[in-house]
Amino acid sequence: MKFVIVGKNIEVTDGLRMAVEDKIGKLERYFTPDTEARVTLSVEKDRQKIEVTIPVKGSIIRSEQVSNDMYVSIDLVEEIIERQLKKYKNKITDNRHEGGNFKQEFLETEYDEDDEIKIVRSKKFDIKPMYPEDACIQMELLGHSFYVFCNAETDQVNVVYKRKGNTYGLIEPET
Repeated sequence: MKFVIVGKNIEVTDGLRMAVEDKIGKLERYFTPDTEARVTLSVEKDRQKIEVTIPVKGSIIRSEQVSNDMYVSIDLVEEIIERQLKKYKNKITDNRHEGGNFKQEFLETEYDEDDEIKIVRSKKFDIKPMYPEDACIQMELLGHSFYVFCNAETDQVNVVYKRKGNTYGLIEPET
C-alpha cells in the first residue's frame, strides 16, 4: 500500500508517520500493493482528527475520526475502515467493479452481514410549514440532531441538522 500523509496545523513527525503506516498498513491484506491511501492529520484546539480516503475502482472507502489524542484517532479509523470493508464487501466488489484494487483472498472470503440495516421504528407526523430558524429551535427543544419540516418560504420538505461547532445546516431539494 502507498501512503500520502499530509498534516494541517500539525507537523507529521516520524512517529506519527510510522503509527499511520503500521495501523493503516494492516489493511494491506485487503488491497493490492499499488493501492493509495490518502491520510490527512489535523489539529483544531484539542481535537486531533485523522481522515483516511482509499479510492478503489468505482468507489471510495473513507473514514474520519476525532479524539483528544492523535494515536487514539489513528487506532479508531483503522477499525472503522476494516469494519466498513467487511460489511460492504459485496456492494463494493459487485460485477461492475470487477474487484478493482482488492486482493483476490478478500474477494473470496465471506463475512457475516450481522450489521444488516434494519428499520426498527417508523413514525408519522403532521408537517407544519415553518421557517428554517424555527425548525432549528424545534430540533433543539426535542434534543434531536436533525429535523424534517415544510419550509414556509418554498413550501418544500427540508431538513435542518446540527453541525460541529454548534452551527446548523439546511438540506433543500434541487429545483
